[in-house]
Amino acid sequence: MRIDEFHFELPPELIAQHPAPQRDSSRLLVLNRADASIQHLSFGDLPSLLSPRDALALNQTRVVPARLRGHGAGSAGPVELLLIRQEGERWLAMGKPARRLRPGSRLEFGGGRLGAEVVEQEGPGRIWVRFEPAQVTELLPSLGEIPLPPYIRRPIQEADRDRYQTVFAQVEGAIAAPTAGLHFTTALLDRIAAQGTAIVPVLLHVGPGTFAPVRSADIRQHRIEPEYYQITEESAASLCRRRREGGRIFAVGTTVVRTLETACEATGQLAAGEGWTAKYIYPPYTFNGVDALVTNFHLPESTLLLLVAAFAGRELLLEAYRQAVAARYRFYSYGDAMLIL
Repeated sequence: MRIDEFHFELPPELIAQHPAPQRDSSRLLVLNRADASIQHLSFGDLPSLLSPRDALALNQTRVVPARLRGHGAGSAGPVELLLIRQEGERWLAMGKPARRLRPGSRLEFGGGRLGAEVVEQEGPGRIWVRFEPAQVTELLPSLGEIPLPPYIRRPIQEADRDRYQTVFAQVEGAIAAPTAGLHFTTALLDRIAAQGTAIVPVLLHVGPGTFAPVRSADIRQHRIEPEYYQITEESAASLCRRRREGGRIFAVGTTVVRTLETACEATGQLAAGEGWTAKYIYPPYTFNGVDALVTNFHLPESTLLLLVAAFAGRELLLEAYRQAVAARYRFYSYGDAMLIL
């Protein structure tokens, strides 16, 4: 398939710039693959669509305040870094502007509280930096910003530190939120657990690979940058047990889908494991670890849209998107949600 087969028109005003007033007050479009039916509900109605035998798999990654704004040492102008990961004493970062981020360049952040030197260029827009002091993670909560996506065209607000984080986030390491999970409240999760549905944590640290654009016309030629994932023995056992007992696995978000499908890759059976996954899912694809999907509405021609199209079917998904646009659903990270059964 060609990437332009996954295009749709979206009025700019439907791109959510702020989260819903309450997390679970967002809208929920329910798409049933069996009969192609569509329902329009509220996210707070989700428990009624789950059975006591089902399992809800959540990504417990936590977003790091990984965006640093500073300037070049001396008279140089402003610079911006988005930290991706640490390897030894160095950090890989996305940075701009490129002309101020050549090897040997000195950078300052927080009025000189944090210094950095560019030590190597990795590729277009990517550099390796070394920080002084080296304990940069201790300074990020005060100097760094939560890295909101570029389509949120407003200054970051204090509320974003909470709302661009799931209520079940536990393990720091992501540079973007697993946004399908943003709709859950603690009270909603308590309701789900009280009815017997298992709530099962998994982990995938969302990195640039999740949202990198597809630049090839042929979708098969795209590659996803590896991201760290983990499924514990306890989580794998819980999910497998629910399946054996006739329950369904509801994946909350595309990152959970990629995690579970990575775990099934070798044998077709879900198993515990950890490591780096470059799992890239596009139509056609046979799913082994997921029975239902909770997800947000995604960008046209993105790997996220390709994954959801593989799960729902391209034509059915694009029809659901057309209806969502007509019904004025809110799109992308802070937008509304859909459930695909």
